[in-house]
Amino acid sequence: MYCVSILIALQIVKVVFSYGLPLCKFFQKNDIDLKEAVQLAECNVSMLEDLRQNIEKEFKSMNRYNILDINISIKRIVKKQANRANIFTEDKTIQPENYYRITIAIPYIDSFIINLKERFLIPKNILKGFQCIFSGNIDFQEFEELLHFYLDTDVQTVIAELKIWQSKLNLTNQHPTIAIDALKLCNSSIFPNVYQLLKILCTLPVSTSTPERTFSCLKRLKTYLRNTMAETRLNGLT
Repeated sequence: MYCVSILIALQIVKVVFSYGLPLCKFFQKNDIDLKEAVQLAECNVSMLEDLRQNIEKEFKSMNRYNILDINISIKRIVKKQANRANIFTEDKTIQPENYYRITIAIPYIDSFIINLKERFLIPKNILKGFQCIFSGNIDFQEFEELLHFYLDTDVQTVIAELKIWQSKLNLTNQHPTIAIDALKLCNSSIFPNVYQLLKILCTLPVSTSTPERTFSCLKRLKTYLRNTMAETRLNGLT
């Protein structure tokens, strides 16, 4: 006996997760750049929003219940229902495909998009001030807010330094797109403030993969039998 709602939900999860797979692999890296991560998250959100807009067409290709020879049907629909999804129409006729699209596919995709935006696109506001380092356009208000937050120095001096940095990039025809590449090109003795901002951008946390790996490794080393291990020996093992 097949549960149609579970099979359809699993197929939808598979399709949505296939869009998020490149982003998931990217966040497993050690040298993660916040700017690149936000750009990749924006691409994922854009693709999922396109999927959401064309949900009627996409849902037909999502569900594969016909392959399993399942007689798809919906549960009894009433006017009031508190414990499960209930799509009530006046004529009491709704196609099973429409029912599962409305009750499962659309809510899940919407929830996935909202979570992506809250988790990854909110840091985009942080990047607005840093964006001046990469582009020729300087938004003085956002850049000044960035300087007041991270650096305790004269604003005019940093702006002049930034303009010289941008001029150098144009003369050498070098246009880095991520913070790590820009940091390699930046001379800390000539552009100390720009270098400091790039270091901050490179070290802004993107994901928790690295500390999670650390705790996983620690759990394998300091087991129940090694509970009395001192810090010196533990550091030697790690």
